[in-house]
Amino acid sequence: MSDASIKDTLLSERYGEQHKPAEIIWNPQIENLLSHRSVRRFTAQPLPEHWFATLVAAAQSASTSSNLQQWSVVAVTDPQLKAQVRKLSSGADGLANGYIDEAPAILLWVADLSRNHTMTTADGLTPESHDYLDALVIGTVDAALAAQNATIAAESIGLGTVYIGATRNKAKELAALINLPEHSYVVCGLVVGWPDAADAGSIRPRLAQQVVAHHNRYDAANLDENVQHYEETFLAFRNAQGMKGKTWKQAVQSSATSMAYMDGRQHLRSTLEERGFKLK
Repeated sequence: MSDASIKDTLLSERYGEQHKPAEIIWNPQIENLLSHRSVRRFTAQPLPEHWFATLVAAAQSASTSSNLQQWSVVAVTDPQLKAQVRKLSSGADGLANGYIDEAPAILLWVADLSRNHTMTTADGLTPESHDYLDALVIGTVDAALAAQNATIAAESIGLGTVYIGATRNKAKELAALINLPEHSYVVCGLVVGWPDAADAGSIRPRLAQQVVAHHNRYDAANLDENVQHYEETFLAFRNAQGMKGKTWKQAVQSSATSMAYMDGRQHLRSTLEERGFKLK
């Protein structure tokens, strides 16, 4: 298949029948990015040798605020410990995210101010800025950037990944389970393994660029019209995947109004405060 055909196919899968960019700059890296999909079925094949060092090197090549490097990552590969991580990230019925058990590893990405806090206080100084909300944001953004670099690296060698935001559901218990120090918390999990060829996941369509990309000033004038176009693409994808009928608007509203969706994340602030974040 030619580069032009690959590009057209990937753009069609990413945007469906919505308006899509007529032309974009094309190279192998952009092709890899547009090919991203979440994988939720994994084989039992072991991960390749040196996989963790490779992903960490890629993660450490991401930007980090002021070179403070306020993140860490914990690779959980022990099956029993991984099962406990899954249990803490599985909702009230304990049945969700079973692929955490299935895959050989889950990476827990940590916003980690503990190192810098310790180095500062050890010299008799007061890390006053760590008491402010911005410090938490810096660590969280650093961890997210690192995780995404690792995801891109994993996909480049044929591995599949899926993010787990539900690792924040029981943030206090998860921190205790993996022995996190104060001034740190798990931002998200990233399941890593070899995709099952029988169900390797599909590219999920996104909103048209007009909804999320703005020039000079934010403009939401045509939001309703653009979302309605997306609904058609969203429904076609769900039908093709055999998923139950639901509009994107319903999914958005459910996440905004259902405390069941939070499943413990409503306590995240108090957990962070207990862990040393003052959030001024």
